[in-house]
Amino acid sequence: MSLKQQIDSDIKNAMKAKNKEELQALRSIKSMILMAESEKGAEDNLSEDAEMKLLMKAAKQRKESAETYKENGRDELAEAELLELKVIEKYLPKQMSEEELKSELQGIITKIGAAGPQDMGKVMGIATKELAGKADGKMISQLVKQILTS
Repeated sequence: MSLKQQIDSDIKNAMKAKNKEELQALRSIKSMILMAESEKGAEDNLSEDAEMKLLMKAAKQRKESAETYKENGRDELAEAELLELKVIEKYLPKQMSEEELKSELQGIITKIGAAGPQDMGKVMGIATKELAGKADGKMISQLVKQILTS
C-alpha cells in the first residue's frame, strides 16, 4: 500500500474516531503529497524515496516550529506541532539511537579514511546518503564533527 493510500485510510479512521488533532495532521500530510504530485515534471505517484523525503521535511518543519513556539512562550501552539510530529513519525522508519549512529559513522569514517575536520564534507556526503531517513541530518553533522575533532 502506498503512503497516499495509507494516509487516506487513516483519515477515514480518524474521522470515524472523531480525532481532530490526528485528522488535521493527516490532512496536512495528504496535502503535501498532492502538492508534490502536481508539481511541474512530477510523476503521478511519488516514489517511496520521494515520500520519505517529504515526510522527513514535514517532521523537520514541525520540530523547528515547536522549538520556535516554545522559545516565544506559545506552549499551546508548540503542543499542536508536536502532536502533528507524532503522527508524521508513525510513517517514518525507526530513527537510529545516538550509539547506533556513532557506530555507523565510525564505519564510514574508517572506510573512506577521513583523518580530521578537513574531511567532513566527504564523510557527510556518504553519511547522508547511507543514513537517509534513519537519522536526522543535524544529528549526523554534530556527531561527524565530534568524531573528526577528537
